[in-house]
Amino acid sequence: MLEYENQMFLEIIHEDGLVVVAKGLGLETVFANILRAYTDPGNLIIVLGTTGHDEQYFIDILKGLGIKHLPRVVTCECTADERELMYLEGGVLFLSGRILVVDLLKNRVPLKLVTGVLVYRAHNILNSYQEAFALRLYRQSNKTGFIKAFSNSALALTVGFSQVERIMKALFVKKLHLWPRFHALVNNSLGKHKPDVIELHVKITSKMLNIQTSLLDIMNYVIKELKKLNKYLDLDELTVENAISKKYHKQLQLQLDPLWHQLSATTKQLLSDLKTLRGLLACLTYEDSVSFYSMLNCLRTMDYAVKNSGWLMLDSVDILFQNAKERVYSGKNEIKPEITPKWTALSEVLLEIQHQNKKKINKENEKILILVHDRNLCYQLKNYLIMGANEYLLYEAMKKLSHKEVQKPNNEKNAEGETATAEKTEENEDEEKDTYMLTLSQKVPEGSQSDSASNDDKNLTQFEECSQIAELDLTNTTIDTPIILIQSLKKNGDPMALQRALAEHMPNNIIMYVADISAVRQIEVYQNNNPSIDLKVYFLIYGGSVEEQEYLTSLRREKEAFHLLINAKTKMVIPDDQDGKTEDCLSLAIQKDTDDETNTRKGGVPIQPEAPNTIIVDMREFRSELPAILYTRGMKIEPVTLQVGDYILSPDICVERKSISDLIGSLNSGRLYNQAISMTRHYSKAMLLIEFDPNKPFCFQGYYYASKDIKNMFITSKLQLLTLHFPRLKLVWSPGPHATAQLFEELKQGREQPDAAKAAEIGMEENKQIAVEKFNPRIQDFVAKLPGITTKNLQTVLSKGQSLDHLNELKKEELTEMMENRNEAQMLYNAFHEKTSPVEEKSNTAGKKTATRGRGRKLFTKIKQ
Repeated sequence: MLEYENQMFLEIIHEDGLVVVAKGLGLETVFANILRAYTDPGNLIIVLGTTGHDEQYFIDILKGLGIKHLPRVVTCECTADERELMYLEGGVLFLSGRILVVDLLKNRVPLKLVTGVLVYRAHNILNSYQEAFALRLYRQSNKTGFIKAFSNSALALTVGFSQVERIMKALFVKKLHLWPRFHALVNNSLGKHKPDVIELHVKITSKMLNIQTSLLDIMNYVIKELKKLNKYLDLDELTVENAISKKYHKQLQLQLDPLWHQLSATTKQLLSDLKTLRGLLACLTYEDSVSFYSMLNCLRTMDYAVKNSGWLMLDSVDILFQNAKERVYSGKNEIKPEITPKWTALSEVLLEIQHQNKKKINKENEKILILVHDRNLCYQLKNYLIMGANEYLLYEAMKKLSHKEVQKPNNEKNAEGETATAEKTEENEDEEKDTYMLTLSQKVPEGSQSDSASNDDKNLTQFEECSQIAELDLTNTTIDTPIILIQSLKKNGDPMALQRALAEHMPNNIIMYVADISAVRQIEVYQNNNPSIDLKVYFLIYGGSVEEQEYLTSLRREKEAFHLLINAKTKMVIPDDQDGKTEDCLSLAIQKDTDDETNTRKGGVPIQPEAPNTIIVDMREFRSELPAILYTRGMKIEPVTLQVGDYILSPDICVERKSISDLIGSLNSGRLYNQAISMTRHYSKAMLLIEFDPNKPFCFQGYYYASKDIKNMFITSKLQLLTLHFPRLKLVWSPGPHATAQLFEELKQGREQPDAAKAAEIGMEENKQIAVEKFNPRIQDFVAKLPGITTKNLQTVLSKGQSLDHLNELKKEELTEMMENRNEAQMLYNAFHEKTSPVEEKSNTAGKKTATRGRGRKLFTKIKQ
């Protein structure tokens, strides 16, 4: 480890707290060494907040260090008994919050034996309800174990009121350790071995500059309109500089979510247009001229012209479309796309690396790592290097533009174009790849020896693709043949992809095709960990462009976030019991209403209820915040796999909880109809709980919640149909999980506690399709509507009754014995034998009675099918 990494490790190993590190400074290395320190089976360490990529990365690192007792991953595939045994065996366990919460509530985890909990990506703890609930359960029963939390997102800790204080409270930690890039120890450590950085400020073309200026002018217009229409909103940070950043759009959306329904349709469209313009800027920076023109053409439709906020009428729009078209077509309307300036710079860098490698005395196979944002850029650069700029752009034009618009240059034969297009159709299969490997050879294509041949033609076949280094025949390859790796920064969604690539390939040349803070710092750490490597970093960036401004803005925002955290650290008030290690910790106290007689203050003695309220919760519901809130209100939570409903409040109250998105999906798929059938069939008080997001307004918002093909009235009409089909189904509305918890508490007052074993058995036969084979569902619903038939005796009557004729012939005492309830048996007996009115008595002839009995036999015969 580097000096600052070692100091970071020592600080957190000796004292619990939250470590906040700047992006790319090696938090993964520190975390891996902490895992290494606790891998002894004598310890039981629980790790929360990791993804599958994280877990595999840490296991691979420890395996490379020769650690015998490697961490284990506990998944849902492990049975309860297997998990219980794994807890007893000790070591480091990677767990999801949902599994841990269920095992804690089921008393499968030996909490007194837990050495400590490590929380990765701790900035997500407020939204990770399971992890926060698990920490609460852990700290309630274990007062000696540690809690150490880690985060590399300083910005996420500053968005919101007292965000860092709330996060530390949820983590039960009292110390905040900050490690920004401008930390003196970090500066000294990374300054010992600096890589040779060559900044290439690529000059954008005049047409690109005109397009960029036009887009910025339009964004400025949109922002002014937004501020003019919404003077009551705090939009001080909404500037053109911030609007070009993708992360700011997410922050702005979170800010506007609670009052989205109050915004006018014009405001919503302006926000949508702002995001569209930001996407055009990104496309201009990273895509080729054909792709940008194709994306811009998508806006030249009548639908968008009608719904846009009016920016299409600006003078800048004419300049925008004119320059975009001129980048693709020549004056004679022939397709002649403008070559991306970065492509030319990239080729020059690659040839320079090869030229410098020839001059070296101790020649080695050069490994060149080209870093890009995503797989789309990987595909683009691979095709450019193999095919050449002109051929690749022509191929893109044939694919993305209308064939009527595309006119080939006169000097190209149609046959050649058709051949090229046919050969390149196979390239679509490679679009999904995140990495490509190429070799740079000295081959020159035939017919390009003349001086008149273009530079692009000379470089046409210099690059060849291979799938892996093992395929290269290094014995037959010249020693100065570079190996080129094109890779996205998050290959296959793996945030550790760059660390893996650096450790596996050990490149001595890195080309930063895109500007990324984290990648730059990881390269600095890589150079200092490998001082013997003569590393050269080529930084390609458009000078004076939006790309450069976005990079500088991200640097500034992270620096400001750390300054805010430093100020917050000096001013924040941390309670002595925030770590939860004291018996009277207020953070672990049970919430009570103001009119409750129980005193939860430190000096008071809480009055324990004689029998705690029990709520049976379906396992899948632990993805939400509600079970944790119910627990903090003093409820006893019983995790059970339920076939019917999500929450069982009493033997006769069943609740199916639906968020808005889940409600819409269930209504469209028909799943909610089947759930309503099961609930009303087995519970006398079935409820559908529609729970809203507390961060969003408490109302339907049409397009905001639903997709564009679903309207507000459409959802409402389906709910009306649901209530018409199921009159006994109660609809309950809740603005958020806290209100739901209070509602559940009120519904349970004075009612009998539910039984977990019985609740788990309900609907089991239906789930296994046994009930479907035994009873016809339509006949089952018909019998359920007879007087005296309830959800409790329905299955008994269907099982013991042979037909309607058989039930009609039974005496009152026999019905009472069958149904085990005198009043219900009396109601059913009266329905069969009492005369309703004289009119019906005259109209009912003997023949008709016989016919009715015949139908009864056939009807009930189908019940047994």
